[in-house]
Amino acid sequence: MAFNTKVDVADTELEADETVTAEAEDVTLEDEALVEAESDVDEDDEEADESEDSLTYSNGVIEKIVAMATREVPHVLGMKGNLMHFVQEQFGAENLTKGVTVEVTDDNRVVVNISVIIEYGAYAPAIFDDVKARVTERLAAMTGLEVAGVNLRIEDVITPEEYEHRTSQHE
Repeated sequence: MAFNTKVDVADTELEADETVTAEAEDVTLEDEALVEAESDVDEDDEEADESEDSLTYSNGVIEKIVAMATREVPHVLGMKGNLMHFVQEQFGAENLTKGVTVEVTDDNRVVVNISVIIEYGAYAPAIFDDVKARVTERLAAMTGLEVAGVNLRIEDVITPEEYEHRTSQHE
């Protein structure tokens, strides 16, 4: 019988693809449950040992994707950042992640927190649904990450003209 995993037979370790002739005192071939239990444990160990490849994303990359996806949604005029973002903008630095923070859960899913300025007269629940759908779709398409939750905070409601006036004053 050929085993594709490491199995202990009478204190002798067998490597993958070695053939074992079982004797009555060592292993009972009918005892499939024992062999399967050994195989399951060793397969997990082998996968962990063999895998040296990895793909990781910095929070800044995830935040940037979320911010760009949010800006694509109709009636979202802009993002609302914190004091740090305001200071950076005063010195001419454009921060594309402004208004976005992400948290990675224990099961490698992402919780997204977004602060936005929306257009006066727009229906906020519809904007929330659009932002959630767009962010979830973009993150999945670009990173394969699953979104555990989206928290949208409406920081301000202004007319498009007022928003343009504010942004032109900062430049």
